[in-house]
Amino acid sequence: MKAFIVYDSAYGNTKAVAEEVAGALEGLDAAAVPVGDFNPADLAAGDLLVVGSPINGWRPTPKITALLSGFGADRLTGVKAAAYDTRLRMFIHGDAARKITHALRAGGADIISEPMPFYVGGTKGPLRSGEIDKAGSWARTLLTSLGR
Repeated sequence: MKAFIVYDSAYGNTKAVAEEVAGALEGLDAAAVPVGDFNPADLAAGDLLVVGSPINGWRPTPKITALLSGFGADRLTGVKAAAYDTRLRMFIHGDAARKITHALRAGGADIISEPMPFYVGGTKGPLRSGEIDKAGSWARTLLTSLGR
């Protein structure tokens, strides 16, 4: 089983989460992959696909949106999937992770986690204290959901 943590990152915060998740997925062939370098043909049934994006205009970035729209119905059948986003802690904010989860489900993926937010301290970051540890903990819950 391979694990692809595909992300787009404007200031390095979403990338930092992706790298922590990949590192915490012990026992899996896991890699954090920038969205522009990801080849969907490398994905096979039984693999784990985690997609992350900063919130951009209340939604995932255009690059992540393009990737997700390219999957089409049933392209992700047999793939386990989860989503996260990086965001400011505000009263009103977008929810990129929920939109990503919806797109993954529409592509046929088996969603193994609720969408996960990770918080930044300002528009450019950095990640708030404890968020990297939270990413590692979340990755371990993904492993549990995979029966590992």
